[in-house]
Amino acid sequence: MSKQWTLIKRPEGNPKLSDFELKEVELPKLKSGQIRVKNLYVSVDPYMRPKMSASTNSYTVPYQLGELINGIALGQVTATTSELFKEGDIVLQMSGWTDEYILDEKEASKIDPKGLPVSYFLSILGMTGATAYFGLTHAAKAKPGDILFVSAAAGAVGSTVVQIGKAMGMKVIGSAGGSEKVAYVKSLGADAVIDYKSATPISEQLKAVAPEGIDVYFDNVGGEHLDAALGNARLNARFAICGMISTYNSTDKYSFLNFNQVIAKRIQIKGFLYSDFVANLPEFHSQMSVWLQHGMIKDHTTIVEGIDNVIEAFTGLFSGKNTGKMLVKI
Repeated sequence: MSKQWTLIKRPEGNPKLSDFELKEVELPKLKSGQIRVKNLYVSVDPYMRPKMSASTNSYTVPYQLGELINGIALGQVTATTSELFKEGDIVLQMSGWTDEYILDEKEASKIDPKGLPVSYFLSILGMTGATAYFGLTHAAKAKPGDILFVSAAAGAVGSTVVQIGKAMGMKVIGSAGGSEKVAYVKSLGADAVIDYKSATPISEQLKAVAPEGIDVYFDNVGGEHLDAALGNARLNARFAICGMISTYNSTDKYSFLNFNQVIAKRIQIKGFLYSDFVANLPEFHSQMSVWLQHGMIKDHTTIVEGIDNVIEAFTGLFSGKNTGKMLVKI
């Protein structure tokens, strides 16, 4: 029997356990060209929250009530009728929040860990690392010497952006919530870290650590962080908009005070998705491998154990319970 998490109620505000149901489903026999995969790790990601709403401005269709919540996962082939895969192969696929699943051969990609932990391919060498890399280097066109501001700098993508920024020779300023997260981001090499949970407004804190302004902003949060970045931008600053987690559980509208700076400072704002750069993945893997080999970038993950605890891991994203990438080990 396969254990599968389904959405049974559209969350209002922060998701809660009662919005989901863990079902046991009997998997059918394999058809020609299919594989059965036992998941080793499944990913929980902020982008999943907008997909849980009936009407969404997300870039993908909403989850349907009663259906398996799909998302990226990494597993091992346990049975196959495909000529492309053999038992024991490690594969990336989009089965999502389940311990076992049957996939068509075109829905999975085989990976060669080459002695690295397989979890790396859901974090630093996977979509997380690639999102950080392409957002910084392609969307924001960041370069050595830039002053970089990163929101959610203790999170999965943000913590990777901090490290890439330092590896490329930038001055890096991070934002994190609470003393432990601030210390963590400093340990990644950030030159300065502001505490967004402090009583001092984010804009004032940013001005204090970057009095000359910022050249690049990597946005994972939106809202007050984005407004502070606009107000502290230098001429021709470049903003890469990756996510807006501060808005995902809120129905309130944020009123920007500094948006006029887009004109005054000629700020370039570019939203982007990981999928925009799939053709450039060889470039990413080549460069990230060099940084990893030289110890310039390290993988950081928060691991929650067990398929039964997927919802705990997911909701933890919105209360700051993760440092680095959040994964569930099945």
